[in-house]
Amino acid sequence: MPFTQTAFPGLCIFDPVVYADSRGFFFESFNQFTFSKEGINEVFVQDNQSKSSYGVVRGLHYQLAPHAQSKLVRVLEGVILDVVVDIRKGSPTYGMSYSIELSAENKKQLYIPKGFAHGFSVLSPVAQVMYKCDTLYNKDAEAGILYNDPVLNIDWKVPAEAMIVSEKDMAQPVFNNCKNNFVF
Repeated sequence: MPFTQTAFPGLCIFDPVVYADSRGFFFESFNQFTFSKEGINEVFVQDNQSKSSYGVVRGLHYQLAPHAQSKLVRVLEGVILDVVVDIRKGSPTYGMSYSIELSAENKKQLYIPKGFAHGFSVLSPVAQVMYKCDTLYNKDAEAGILYNDPVLNIDWKVPAEAMIVSEKDMAQPVFNNCKNNFVF
């Protein structure tokens, strides 16, 4: 199976079958039928792409319900540490973080259901990240958690002095004070 379930309910890794030969490679990065067989029935309506340099930390971001987004994240160039935090009250993994290295080379993708804060750090000189969303962006529903929250204690795999963080991300509230309307 191309899917691996994590210990976090609903959060899974998609590891596509890659066909490689002397010309290069081919793989299906998304197939609705394959995902539906796994119980993932989102209709993705928006693709986002970012390019960042080494040390950039983006996140932790999410949108509040009813504008919450499920995401399918992959890397087109480079390597990132993709990080999520379960913010679904009542979930057995509430307040816990999960991280995985996604790269252009390993072609793994992370499916993130609604109710998770999401972020990543860039571990290579440059990284291009693309992710699908099942709900359109809504500025009024924007929310976040401070990337270096002491309770979450996330290891971004980048030395603090090398981190490049936006002013907006540095101003996010800590986990215990974040806006949250998710229930498991």
